[in-house]
Amino acid sequence: MTKTIRRLGVFTSLVLCSCSVKLAAVVDRTDEQQQAIYEVTKDVPYSTDTEQVLDIYLSNSSSKLKDKNYTVVFLHGGGYYVSDKTREERYIRPYLKKGMDVVNMNYRLKKGIPVATEDLTYALNFLKANNATYHLNLDRVILTGFSAGAHIASMVAVTANDPAYPNKLRPGIRIAGVVNFSGPVDGLDVVEKVFMSHEVPIMKEIGNSFFVETSEYAPKDFIKKYEPITHFDEDDPPFFIWHGGKDDQVPPETFEEFVALLRKDKTKNEVLFLPQGLHSPSADELANAYVAIFKFLDKQ
Repeated sequence: MTKTIRRLGVFTSLVLCSCSVKLAAVVDRTDEQQQAIYEVTKDVPYSTDTEQVLDIYLSNSSSKLKDKNYTVVFLHGGGYYVSDKTREERYIRPYLKKGMDVVNMNYRLKKGIPVATEDLTYALNFLKANNATYHLNLDRVILTGFSAGAHIASMVAVTANDPAYPNKLRPGIRIAGVVNFSGPVDGLDVVEKVFMSHEVPIMKEIGNSFFVETSEYAPKDFIKKYEPITHFDEDDPPFFIWHGGKDDQVPPETFEEFVALLRKDKTKNEVLFLPQGLHSPSADELANAYVAIFKFLDKQ
Protein backbone atom coordinates (compact mmCIF):
# COMPACT_ATOMS: atom_id res chain seq x y z
CA MET A 1 0.00 0.00 0.00
CA THR A 2 1.20 3.56 -0.79
CA LYS A 3 0.30 7.21 0.24
CA THR A 4 1.08 10.48 -1.90
CA ILE A 5 0.58 14.29 -1.90
CA ARG A 6 -0.79 15.70 -5.14
CA ARG A 7 -2.41 18.92 -6.25
CA LEU A 8 -4.93 18.51 -9.00
CA GLY A 9 -3.92 21.01 -11.64
CA VAL A 10 -0.34 21.39 -10.36
CA PHE A 11 -0.12 17.59 -10.15
CA THR A 12 2.98 17.34 -8.01
CA SER A 13 3.50 14.33 -5.79
CA LEU A 14 5.64 13.36 -2.86
CA VAL A 15 6.01 9.80 -1.63
CA LEU A 16 5.79 9.90 2.16
CA CYS A 17 6.43 6.25 2.92
CA SER A 18 6.08 2.81 1.41
CA CYS A 19 2.53 2.29 2.62
CA SER A 20 0.74 5.63 2.36
CA VAL A 21 -0.19 8.49 -0.01
CA LYS A 22 -1.58 11.99 0.66
CA LEU A 23 -3.10 14.20 -1.99
CA ALA A 24 -3.96 17.90 -1.93
CA ALA A 25 -6.68 18.85 -4.39
CA VAL A 26 -8.22 22.17 -5.35
CA VAL A 27 -11.91 21.69 -4.67
CA ASP A 28 -14.24 22.94 -7.38
CA ARG A 29 -16.93 25.05 -5.71
CA THR A 30 -19.28 27.56 -7.31
CA ASP A 31 -18.97 30.03 -4.44
CA GLU A 32 -15.35 29.66 -3.37
CA GLN A 33 -12.05 27.95 -4.01
CA GLN A 34 -11.00 25.70 -1.17
CA GLN A 35 -8.38 23.03 -0.83
CA ALA A 36 -9.20 19.46 0.15
CA ILE A 37 -6.39 17.34 1.50
CA TYR A 38 -6.70 13.68 0.55
CA GLU A 39 -5.19 10.76 2.37
CA VAL A 40 -4.97 8.01 -0.22
CA THR A 41 -4.35 4.39 0.66
CA LYS A 42 -3.55 2.21 -2.33
CA ASP A 43 -4.18 -1.50 -2.89
CA VAL A 44 -6.15 -2.22 0.25
CA PRO A 45 -7.19 -5.92 0.19
CA TYR A 46 -10.92 -6.37 0.72
CA SER A 47 -10.91 -10.16 0.41
CA THR A 48 -8.46 -13.01 -0.11
CA ASP A 49 -7.74 -12.96 -3.87
CA THR A 50 -4.80 -10.80 -4.99
CA GLU A 51 -7.08 -9.01 -7.47
CA GLN A 52 -9.52 -7.99 -4.74
CA VAL A 53 -7.92 -4.65 -3.84
CA LEU A 54 -9.08 -1.03 -3.78
CA ASP A 55 -7.74 2.51 -3.44
CA ILE A 56 -9.38 4.75 -0.82
CA TYR A 57 -9.30 8.55 -1.24
CA LEU A 58 -10.27 10.18 2.06
CA SER A 59 -10.96 13.91 1.96
CA ASN A 60 -10.40 16.08 5.02
CA SER A 61 -13.39 18.21 4.02
CA SER A 62 -16.00 15.71 2.80
CA SER A 63 -18.12 16.22 5.92
CA LYS A 64 -18.43 19.91 5.00
CA LEU A 65 -20.35 18.86 1.88
CA LYS A 66 -23.31 18.07 4.19
CA ASP A 67 -26.16 16.61 2.07
CA LYS A 68 -23.75 16.28 -0.89
CA ASN A 69 -21.36 14.15 1.14
CA TYR A 70 -21.38 11.02 -0.99
CA THR A 71 -18.97 8.11 -0.93
CA VAL A 72 -18.25 7.30 -4.58
CA VAL A 73 -17.28 3.73 -5.49
CA PHE A 74 -15.94 3.27 -9.03
CA LEU A 75 -15.33 0.08 -11.05
CA HIS A 76 -13.29 -0.04 -14.25
CA GLY A 77 -14.32 -1.62 -17.55
CA GLY A 78 -12.57 -4.25 -19.66
CA GLY A 79 -15.15 -6.94 -20.31
CA TYR A 80 -14.64 -8.58 -16.88
CA TYR A 81 -11.37 -9.79 -18.46
CA VAL A 82 -8.74 -7.03 -18.72
CA SER A 83 -7.81 -3.55 -17.39
CA ASP A 84 -7.23 -2.18 -13.90
CA LYS A 85 -8.38 0.60 -11.57
CA THR A 86 -5.30 2.70 -12.44
CA ARG A 87 -6.27 2.89 -16.12
CA GLU A 88 -9.57 4.75 -15.80
CA GLU A 89 -8.87 7.37 -13.16
CA ARG A 90 -10.36 10.05 -15.42
CA TYR A 91 -13.75 8.90 -14.15
CA ILE A 92 -12.93 9.65 -10.50
CA ARG A 93 -11.11 12.99 -10.90
CA PRO A 94 -14.30 15.09 -11.10
CA TYR A 95 -15.41 13.69 -7.72
CA LEU A 96 -11.98 14.44 -6.21
CA LYS A 97 -12.26 18.03 -7.42
CA LYS A 98 -15.51 18.26 -5.45
CA GLY A 99 -13.81 17.01 -2.28
CA MET A 100 -15.76 13.76 -2.09
CA ASP A 101 -14.48 10.50 -0.62
CA VAL A 102 -13.76 8.02 -3.42
CA VAL A 103 -13.08 4.30 -3.60
CA ASN A 104 -11.53 2.98 -6.84
CA MET A 105 -11.63 -0.80 -6.93
CA ASN A 106 -10.42 -3.84 -8.81
CA TYR A 107 -12.38 -7.08 -9.05
CA ARG A 108 -11.57 -10.62 -10.13
CA LEU A 109 -11.01 -10.96 -13.88
CA LYS A 110 -11.38 -13.90 -16.30
CA LYS A 111 -13.66 -15.73 -13.89
CA GLY A 112 -16.96 -14.67 -15.44
CA ILE A 113 -19.72 -12.18 -14.78
CA PRO A 114 -21.20 -13.97 -11.71
CA VAL A 115 -17.88 -13.87 -9.85
CA ALA A 116 -17.04 -10.28 -10.87
CA THR A 117 -20.47 -9.13 -9.71
CA GLU A 118 -19.92 -10.61 -6.24
CA ASP A 119 -16.84 -8.48 -5.62
CA LEU A 120 -18.57 -5.12 -5.29
CA THR A 121 -20.70 -6.54 -2.46
CA TYR A 122 -17.56 -7.91 -0.79
CA ALA A 123 -15.86 -4.51 -1.11
CA LEU A 124 -18.82 -2.59 0.33
CA ASN A 125 -19.14 -5.03 3.21
CA PHE A 126 -15.41 -4.70 3.90
CA LEU A 127 -15.72 -0.91 4.02
CA LYS A 128 -18.64 -1.20 6.44
CA ALA A 129 -16.81 -3.66 8.69
CA ASN A 130 -13.75 -1.37 8.79
CA ASN A 131 -15.47 1.99 8.85
CA ALA A 132 -14.05 2.83 12.26
CA THR A 133 -10.82 3.28 10.30
CA TYR A 134 -12.11 5.06 7.19
CA HIS A 135 -15.14 7.05 8.45
CA LEU A 136 -16.89 6.94 5.07
CA ASN A 137 -20.49 8.05 4.69
CA LEU A 138 -21.94 4.65 3.78
CA ASP A 139 -25.48 5.96 4.11
CA ARG A 140 -25.01 7.85 0.82
CA VAL A 141 -23.04 5.64 -1.57
CA ILE A 142 -22.84 6.36 -5.29
CA LEU A 143 -22.01 3.25 -7.32
CA THR A 144 -20.44 4.07 -10.66
CA GLY A 145 -18.41 2.47 -13.38
CA PHE A 146 -17.59 2.21 -17.04
CA SER A 147 -18.74 -0.68 -19.25
CA ALA A 148 -18.35 -3.96 -17.30
CA GLY A 149 -17.82 -1.97 -14.11
CA ALA A 150 -21.02 -0.01 -14.72
CA HIS A 151 -22.91 -3.26 -15.18
CA ILE A 152 -21.60 -4.55 -11.84
CA ALA A 153 -22.54 -1.27 -10.13
CA SER A 154 -26.04 -1.42 -11.61
CA MET A 155 -26.53 -5.06 -10.59
CA VAL A 156 -25.61 -4.45 -6.96
CA ALA A 157 -27.86 -1.38 -6.83
CA VAL A 158 -30.99 -3.11 -8.15
CA THR A 159 -30.52 -6.29 -6.09
CA ALA A 160 -29.89 -4.55 -2.76
CA ASN A 161 -33.62 -4.66 -1.96
CA ASP A 162 -34.25 -8.08 -3.54
CA PRO A 163 -34.66 -10.71 -0.77
CA ALA A 164 -34.16 -13.52 -3.29
CA TYR A 165 -30.72 -12.29 -4.35
CA PRO A 166 -28.03 -14.30 -2.50
CA ASN A 167 -25.29 -11.68 -1.98
CA LYS A 168 -26.42 -9.38 0.83
CA LEU A 169 -25.08 -5.98 1.82
CA ARG A 170 -24.43 -5.38 5.49
CA PRO A 171 -27.00 -3.24 7.32
CA GLY A 172 -26.07 0.43 7.26
CA ILE A 173 -25.06 0.56 3.59
CA ARG A 174 -27.44 2.64 1.48
CA ILE A 175 -27.05 3.06 -2.27
CA ALA A 176 -28.03 6.67 -3.00
CA GLY A 177 -27.53 6.54 -6.75
CA VAL A 178 -25.92 4.88 -9.77
CA VAL A 179 -23.84 6.51 -12.52
CA ASN A 180 -23.54 4.10 -15.42
CA PHE A 181 -21.27 4.75 -18.41
CA SER A 182 -22.04 2.25 -21.19
CA GLY A 183 -22.71 -0.64 -18.81
CA PRO A 184 -25.09 -3.44 -19.88
CA VAL A 185 -28.49 -3.24 -18.21
CA ASP A 186 -30.35 -5.68 -20.49
CA GLY A 187 -29.58 -7.93 -23.44
CA LEU A 188 -26.46 -9.57 -22.08
CA ASP A 189 -27.08 -12.35 -24.60
CA VAL A 190 -26.77 -9.75 -27.37
CA VAL A 191 -23.56 -8.38 -25.88
CA GLU A 192 -22.19 -11.91 -25.50
CA LYS A 193 -22.81 -12.61 -29.20
CA VAL A 194 -21.15 -9.33 -30.21
CA PHE A 195 -17.97 -10.41 -28.45
CA MET A 196 -18.02 -14.15 -29.22
CA SER A 197 -18.57 -13.53 -32.95
CA HIS A 198 -15.95 -10.77 -33.16
CA GLU A 199 -13.07 -11.18 -35.62
CA VAL A 200 -10.50 -9.85 -33.12
CA PRO A 201 -9.16 -12.75 -30.98
CA ILE A 202 -9.10 -10.87 -27.66
CA MET A 203 -12.74 -9.87 -28.15
CA LYS A 204 -13.65 -13.53 -28.68
CA GLU A 205 -11.75 -14.44 -25.52
CA ILE A 206 -13.67 -11.82 -23.57
CA GLY A 207 -17.01 -13.08 -24.88
CA ASN A 208 -16.14 -16.70 -24.11
CA SER A 209 -15.32 -15.72 -20.54
CA PHE A 210 -18.60 -13.94 -19.76
CA PHE A 211 -20.11 -17.14 -18.42
CA VAL A 212 -17.41 -19.72 -17.82
CA GLU A 213 -20.06 -22.25 -16.80
CA THR A 214 -20.94 -22.72 -20.49
CA SER A 215 -18.78 -23.52 -23.52
CA GLU A 216 -21.12 -21.88 -26.03
CA TYR A 217 -23.78 -19.18 -25.75
CA ALA A 218 -25.19 -19.12 -22.24
CA PRO A 219 -28.93 -19.93 -21.92
CA LYS A 220 -31.12 -16.85 -21.71
CA ASP A 221 -32.75 -18.11 -18.49
CA PHE A 222 -29.31 -18.18 -16.88
CA ILE A 223 -28.16 -14.85 -18.32
CA LYS A 224 -31.26 -12.94 -17.21
CA LYS A 225 -30.27 -13.37 -13.53
CA TYR A 226 -27.34 -11.04 -14.27
CA GLU A 227 -29.31 -8.39 -16.15
CA PRO A 228 -30.25 -5.37 -14.02
CA ILE A 229 -33.61 -5.07 -15.79
CA THR A 230 -34.64 -8.43 -14.27
CA HIS A 231 -34.39 -7.03 -10.74
CA PHE A 232 -35.43 -3.43 -11.38
CA ASP A 233 -38.32 -1.91 -9.41
CA GLU A 234 -39.52 1.55 -8.44
CA ASP A 235 -37.80 1.35 -5.06
CA ASP A 236 -34.33 1.10 -6.61
CA PRO A 237 -31.93 4.04 -6.29
CA PRO A 238 -31.87 6.84 -8.88
CA PHE A 239 -29.98 6.07 -12.09
CA PHE A 240 -27.88 8.23 -14.37
CA ILE A 241 -27.05 6.44 -17.63
CA TRP A 242 -24.70 7.62 -20.37
CA HIS A 243 -24.67 5.64 -23.61
CA GLY A 244 -23.83 6.16 -27.25
CA GLY A 245 -25.83 5.48 -30.38
CA LYS A 246 -22.78 4.06 -32.15
CA ASP A 247 -21.61 1.78 -29.36
CA ASP A 248 -20.25 -1.34 -31.10
CA GLN A 249 -19.77 -3.33 -27.87
CA VAL A 250 -22.99 -2.77 -25.92
CA PRO A 251 -25.54 -2.09 -28.68
CA PRO A 252 -27.85 0.87 -28.02
CA GLU A 253 -30.96 -1.28 -28.48
CA THR A 254 -30.06 -3.18 -25.30
CA PHE A 255 -30.76 0.00 -23.32
CA GLU A 256 -34.20 0.72 -24.74
CA GLU A 257 -36.47 -1.16 -22.32
CA PHE A 258 -34.47 -0.18 -19.24
CA VAL A 259 -34.39 3.47 -20.29
CA ALA A 260 -38.17 3.37 -20.82
CA LEU A 261 -38.53 2.21 -17.21
CA LEU A 262 -36.25 4.99 -15.97
CA ARG A 263 -38.16 7.63 -17.91
CA LYS A 264 -41.35 6.80 -16.07
CA ASP A 265 -39.88 8.99 -13.31
CA LYS A 266 -37.86 11.74 -14.98
CA THR A 267 -37.57 13.64 -11.72
CA LYS A 268 -35.65 10.71 -10.26
CA ASN A 269 -33.59 9.32 -13.15
CA GLU A 270 -31.47 10.84 -15.91
CA VAL A 271 -30.51 9.41 -19.31
CA LEU A 272 -27.81 11.05 -21.43
CA PHE A 273 -27.95 9.47 -24.89
CA LEU A 274 -25.49 10.66 -27.53
CA PRO A 275 -26.63 9.53 -31.01
CA GLN A 276 -23.06 9.82 -32.33
CA GLY A 277 -21.47 8.52 -29.14
CA LEU A 278 -19.21 5.47 -29.13
CA HIS A 279 -18.68 2.95 -26.34
CA SER A 280 -16.19 5.17 -24.49
CA PRO A 281 -16.87 8.90 -24.12
CA SER A 282 -14.38 11.39 -25.54
CA ALA A 283 -12.76 13.92 -23.22
CA ASP A 284 -15.33 16.58 -24.17
CA GLU A 285 -18.23 14.15 -23.84
CA LEU A 286 -16.99 13.11 -20.42
CA ALA A 287 -16.63 16.70 -19.23
CA ASN A 288 -20.17 17.50 -20.40
CA ALA A 289 -21.46 14.33 -18.77
CA TYR A 290 -20.10 15.37 -15.38
CA VAL A 291 -21.89 18.70 -15.58
CA ALA A 292 -25.11 16.70 -15.90
CA ILE A 293 -24.02 14.15 -13.28
CA PHE A 294 -23.49 16.78 -10.61
CA LYS A 295 -26.88 18.31 -11.38
CA PHE A 296 -28.31 14.81 -11.00
CA LEU A 297 -26.55 14.31 -7.66
CA ASP A 298 -27.71 17.71 -6.42
CA LYS A 299 -31.30 16.45 -6.70
CA GLN A 300 -30.75 13.35 -4.57
